[in-house]
Amino acid sequence: MSYISERVAFIKGLAEGMNINDSTNEGKLLNAIIDVLDDISLAIEDIEEIQDDLGEQVDSIDEDLAEIEKLIYDEDDIEFEEIECPNCGEKIDVDLEMIDEDAESIECPHCHEKIELEWDCECGCDCGHDHDEE
Repeated sequence: MSYISERVAFIKGLAEGMNINDSTNEGKLLNAIIDVLDDISLAIEDIEEIQDDLGEQVDSIDEDLAEIEKLIYDEDDIEFEEIECPNCGEKIDVDLEMIDEDAESIECPHCHEKIELEWDCECGCDCGHDHDEE
């Protein structure tokens, strides 16, 4: 029982203790006001209950969304390389895992010209060739 319901119950008890009856106009008015207050307190309790349920649902949705965002936007495992297009000068973030190491060029998303790729040697010597072929 909420605070408002308790207050309405107290007012009802006062009215009953005062022997207010429906035979007078004032008694009818006071009892009608008390009934309206009772209806309002019940409606408020219903709204509070619905609000609590919605709050729990929003929290659940928020947790689910956080998991989805982590899956989509977690870039810890993605290795990006920023390159500059020699044709238009725009900077491009390239996901190196999405490009085949045999690829010699990619298309600039801004000017649609080809950008020549230079792959570093895996040995770290910057010699420009694959040591596995030797």
